Amino acid sequence: MNNDKVYLKQNVLMQPLFNQWYAWSNLISPATAPMYVANLHLKVMQSFVATPQVHMQAVKNPAMLGGPFMNYNASRVPDVKELLDRTTKTQGHMIKFSEAVHTLDNMLSAEADGTSLEPFYARVPDILRGYVELVYDLNNHPSMRMIENLLYKSPYYNESSQSLALSLVTDDSRPFVFSTPWLAGKGWLQLNMPFKDERLDYLFKMRSTPQRYDEVRDLFKPEDEETFASFFTDGAPKAAERYTGDSVRIRYFGHACILFETRVVSILIDPVISYRYDNGIDRYTFSELPETIDYVLITHNHQDHAMLETLIQLRHMIKCLVVPRSNSGSLMDPSLKVLLKTIGFKNVREIDEMEEIEVADGSILGLPFLGEHADLNIRTKIAHLIQLKGKSILCAADSNNIEPRLYEHIHDAVGDIDMVFIGMECDGAPMSWLYGPLLTRPLARKMDQSRRFDGSNCVKAIDLIEKLNAQEVYVYAMGQEPWLTFLTSIKYTPDSRPIVESDKLVEYCRGRNLPSERLFGCKELSFAAHAATA
Repeated sequence: MNNDKVYLKQNVLMQPLFNQWYAWSNLISPATAPMYVANLHLKVMQSFVATPQVHMQAVKNPAMLGGPFMNYNASRVPDVKELLDRTTKTQGHMIKFSEAVHTLDNMLSAEADGTSLEPFYARVPDILRGYVELVYDLNNHPSMRMIENLLYKSPYYNESSQSLALSLVTDDSRPFVFSTPWLAGKGWLQLNMPFKDERLDYLFKMRSTPQRYDEVRDLFKPEDEETFASFFTDGAPKAAERYTGDSVRIRYFGHACILFETRVVSILIDPVISYRYDNGIDRYTFSELPETIDYVLITHNHQDHAMLETLIQLRHMIKCLVVPRSNSGSLMDPSLKVLLKTIGFKNVREIDEMEEIEVADGSILGLPFLGEHADLNIRTKIAHLIQLKGKSILCAADSNNIEPRLYEHIHDAVGDIDMVFIGMECDGAPMSWLYGPLLTRPLARKMDQSRRFDGSNCVKAIDLIEKLNAQEVYVYAMGQEPWLTFLTSIKYTPDSRPIVESDKLVEYCRGRNLPSERLFGCKELSFAAHAATA
């Protein structure tokens, strides 16, 4: 095998890790990572070590899926205890950072009365001094602004906390990753290297471009070569079919991931790509992607849309990565652009509301995105109007039509929309589910339960598509695909409200003779079907 050229197998799973926990954007930013270490990771590990039986019972209950319960049995208590002790020792500075944020925020809330904040700088906890600016809003509410770029040059961004775990995946059974750290086991190989390491581009390019096995082995120097060797094959994957037609090919890859192609341009949105294995559900995988992707668009900074697991594997293919503009410095809204450039993406561009990027055969226009963020002042979110070959396609992601006048104004600005993709996960988790570790004061249950990560229901979705005079309507971004449960914790039944509401929308659209479907698994779409119907 040494001198043979080999490919990376299509079912090699790569799990990015931060201190052995599944890495997502808020674990990369040095402003937010300490809050999750101190207020989530330590607490979950302490709870599991103290009462593993509680966790073991909870994960058997479907209603508890997505809760703070570790998906291990009691035999892993020593391993979790070792990780807990190591985290407490090596991440002590992160824990102190989190404590300092709590102290400063509470001090400002209690004492800043609208007069000058300058005297408070001398009282900022030493660990934060020089890394924060103290500010008021126009109503004299005080807060701190993190100097995020500088924090990336500080001890609070430590690349030695980053690693990757590789294994062969054969089914959908991955534990919910936000409450379960990764622990070493048979069939897994851990690569201790930062996410920006260019050797990763070399490795993942091997899904389609073979290299000599001895060269890749010598490049990575794996501790367990037997496991490492199992990730490669001499069998060539099926080559992707390059689109050569005169219109627009649209391929749904699952969840909110859609590939748009003309003969001269490719645009991939919210890449969450399944690995190749047989679970009875057809899907597109990495092998269905073009050799290069001209533009990758991210709608918002949630783990199922800005998914580092997929993005790192695609990095060598991406010409331009387009992300929403952030609040820059807000604890709850770290900059995606800074984060992605730090971990090795070369060409990252921000797009703002009503800002347009010209592309071959058309343009990409950023549109306002309301809802799904629990009423927090988060700017890192944008819908995309993709205009190709004279057709307009709105990818609204999890936009919640909470202000119908918005879509009247959008229609006045852009006209009719040919095709709308809209998410309808209209229940949504409460605010604390994702942002709880960032809170510095207790949140009343009534507040938490009323402020949710929810998208549009049927009534709101109908209003949106009518105001935009949409000609085709597709429900997506539902988290239905079983290979996403490890991220979303979603398992619907036919009676689940998002399913009922999206069924009603599809029925309504078809009653108006508009092509409509709730997408699942994979689907290729074109505009020809509607033209024939019309």
